[in-house]
Amino acid sequence: MIKLKNVKNRKEFAEFIGVPLQKLTYVLYIAKIDNLYTSFQIPKRSGGVRTINAPQKDLLDMQKKLAKLLATHKSIVQEENHIKLNISHGFEKNRSIITNAKIHRNKRFVFNVDIENFFDSFHFGRVKGYFEKNNNFELPSEVATIIAQLCCYKGVLPQGAPTSPIITNLICNILDIRLLKLGKKHNLDYSRYADDLTFSTNDRLFLISESLFYDELTKEIESAGFKLNEQKSRLQFKDSRQTVTGLVVNEKINVDRRYYKETRAMANKLYKTGIFEINNQSATIKQLEGRLTFINNIQRYNNSIDGKKHDPWSLNSKEKQYREFLFYKYFFANEKPLIVTEGKTDVKYQKAALKKYWELYPNLISKDSKGDFSFKVSFLNRTKRLSYFFGINRDGADALKNLYNFFTSSSQNNPPNYLYYFKKISNRNPANPVIMIFDNELVNKKKPLSKFANHCKLNEDSRNNLQTQLYIRLQDNLFLMTNPLVEGKEECEIEDLFGEDVLNTKISGKIFSREKKADPKEHYGKEIFSNFITNEYEKIDFENFKPMLDNLSRIVENYK
Repeated sequence: MIKLKNVKNRKEFAEFIGVPLQKLTYVLYIAKIDNLYTSFQIPKRSGGVRTINAPQKDLLDMQKKLAKLLATHKSIVQEENHIKLNISHGFEKNRSIITNAKIHRNKRFVFNVDIENFFDSFHFGRVKGYFEKNNNFELPSEVATIIAQLCCYKGVLPQGAPTSPIITNLICNILDIRLLKLGKKHNLDYSRYADDLTFSTNDRLFLISESLFYDELTKEIESAGFKLNEQKSRLQFKDSRQTVTGLVVNEKINVDRRYYKETRAMANKLYKTGIFEINNQSATIKQLEGRLTFINNIQRYNNSIDGKKHDPWSLNSKEKQYREFLFYKYFFANEKPLIVTEGKTDVKYQKAALKKYWELYPNLISKDSKGDFSFKVSFLNRTKRLSYFFGINRDGADALKNLYNFFTSSSQNNPPNYLYYFKKISNRNPANPVIMIFDNELVNKKKPLSKFANHCKLNEDSRNNLQTQLYIRLQDNLFLMTNPLVEGKEECEIEDLFGEDVLNTKISGKIFSREKKADPKEHYGKEIFSNFITNEYEKIDFENFKPMLDNLSRIVENYK
C-alpha cells in the first residue's frame, strides 16, 4: 500500500484512502464540500447548546478512512521516534476524560483554562500549511490542499467530522510540548482534552508565581495561533470543589453531585410520565442513556481501582440507578418486541427463517423496494454490560433465570422486581412482549428448559401447555417459548429443525458438529454453521421453523 509521505497527486491520494478517483473528484469539485453537511444542535452537559456539522455519507466515508490512516501514521511516527506523551486525552486511543482527570486528582491547586473558538481556529490555510510544512508529513501542495478541502467546512474544521479530532491533535502537538515545559518550569502537571487545558500542583508556592505563569501561558497560547477564553480561566483550591473536564477530582474521581441529581430526576420523570426534558427542551431516552452511561463509566473506573468485589448482587446506589434504567429501556419500554435466545447462534437461524418467509409474517419483518430487510422485532445482544448488571452471561441458558427474577421477585432489594416497580410508578403496562426461547428439552432434567421450568415453579398445566402450544405467558409481557419437536423426537434442539442435507453440509472438507470438543480438523462448529445458514437462507428449507414463527407472530399480535 502507498504511504502518505509518498502521495504526490490526487490520483495517488484516492488510492491511498481507498476510493475511486472519479468519486473523490465528484465530491471535491462537483458536489462541493460545503453542500455535503447537515447541521444540528445538541445540549451541552454544562448547559447551552453545541452546533454539530455532520458530513453526509460519501464524504463521511472518506473522512473516516483518512482519519484512520492519519492515526496510523501518527502512531508509526511516535514509535519510530520513541515518543511517549501523556498530554492529549481527547479523541485519543485508550484516553478519555477519566485519564485526563486522573492526572490532577487530589492536588492542592488545579488551574483550568479554555481555548476560545477552538475548532474555528483551525482554518483552511492552517490545515493545508501543517501538512505541507510539518516534518512528519511534508506533503506536496496539491495533496495538502485536498486534505484541507476534504476536512474543512466553510473554511474551518467542523465539530462533527471524524477527521477534526485527529487533525487538531496533530497541529496542537507542538503547543502541548511547549506547555508541558512551561508546566515543569512552574512545578505543574499539564494535560489537554480538546480545548480544555489543565495544570495542577501540590506546591504551596504556586500562588506566588501564578500571575507570572498566566502571562507566560497567554504568550505561548497566542504565539501558537490561539486565544484564551478568559471567562473560563479559574484556579481551584483543595478545600473547595475541584473539577477537570466536568469531573470532580478532590479525592477520587467523580461526577458533579448536581449533575447526578439532575440526571436521576430526569429518569424518574421518564419512568412516571414517559417524557422528560434537558435544559427545558424535550429530550430522548438516548440522551438520558448517554448521561447515565457517562456516570457509570466513572463508577467503573473507581471500581477497577478500589480492590473490592463487584457483581450484580453488590451494586452501589449509582449502579442500581443505571440497572433500573437498563431494565426500563430493554424490558419495559422496549420499542419492539424483544426476543431473548438460549444460545447466540439461535438469533442467526431465526433471522434467516424470517427473511425466507418475510411475506408470511408482516408484523415481524418487512422488505423494501431495494431488497433490504427491516426486522419489527429485536434480538437481545448479550453484552458485558447486561452480564454485569443482570447476570445475563454472554452465552448459555442458565443466565435467563437471573433475568426472570427481575420480572417476578418478591423482594424489592436483591433482586428487585422491576416489572412491578415500573407498572406501579407509571400506571401503565409494558410496551411490548419479551420472549425467551429455549430448545425443546423439557423432559430432560439436565437441560436448560427443564431447569428453567423448575426455577419458575411451573405447574403441570403450564408444562402441558408449553408442550402442546409451544409457548406460555410467564408474567405480564414475559413469555416462554420453545421450538417444535420433529421426527418423533422427545427432545429437540433448534438445529434439529434443519434437514439432514443441511446438517451434513461440507465446508472446507469438514462436517458440522454441535459438540464443543469435536476435532477441529474434521468438524466445524455452530458459529460457522450459523454463518452458512445466514448466507444461504434462500436455498434452505425452514419449514420446521414455521410453528415457532407462527407463535412469535401470535404473541406480538395478541399483545397489542
